[in-house]
Amino acid sequence: MSGRHAQTLPARYFVDLYASNPDPWQFTSSDYERDKYMATLAALPRPCYDRALEIGCSIGVFTRELGERCAELVALDIAPSAIAVARERCADRPQIDFVVGAVPGIWPDGRFDLIVLSEVLYFLDRDDLARLVARVGQSLMPGGECVLVHWTGETDYPLSGDEAVDGFIAGASWFCRPLSHQRTGQYRLDVLRSGHEAG
Repeated sequence: MSGRHAQTLPARYFVDLYASNPDPWQFTSSDYERDKYMATLAALPRPCYDRALEIGCSIGVFTRELGERCAELVALDIAPSAIAVARERCADRPQIDFVVGAVPGIWPDGRFDLIVLSEVLYFLDRDDLARLVARVGQSLMPGGECVLVHWTGETDYPLSGDEAVDGFIAGASWFCRPLSHQRTGQYRLDVLRSGHEAG
C-alpha cells in the first residue's frame, strides 16, 4: 500500500504510542485479541514447555496465560512502559522474566523449546527480518516450535502480515518446517518445528 514505512519501525514509534495510549491495541478488551490468544494457546503442540521466549509481549495479557504453560518464560518488548505494566500484571508468576529491547539487535541468551512471535514481524524491514530469522535459528532447540501470529489486514508497516510470515518461513527453511497453518478473516497462525541442530 502507499505510505508504507520503508525501514524497521524505531523504538520511538512504540514509546510514543504507549505514551498516548497505555493499551494501544486494546489487548485487555478486544474480542479479536481474546479469540487470537485462545487460538494460539490451542495451537501449541505441547501442553507445557521448559523454556519459552515471547517476542513483543506488550503489556503482558497473553504473557500471563502463556506463562501457565511454561516452566520458564522470557518475555521481551521494545517499550519500557509496556514492560512495566507486564511485570505488574504477572507479578505472581515468578517463572516469567521480562526484558526491554528491540529485536533483532537485542536477543536473550540461551536456547528455547518455544518461541512466539505475535504481531511483530511486519514491524521489521526485510534485512532485519533476515537477521531475526538467524537469531531464531541459533536459539530454537532441536524439535522446538516457533509460533507466528499476524494480522493480515492493511497497515503502513514495512511488511504486510503475509509478506512477513512468508518471508520468515522461507528464510527459516534451513532449520525448521511448517507444522500447521490456520487462517481467519483477520489473522494467520503458523506453527513451525525445528528439525535439526542449528549450526
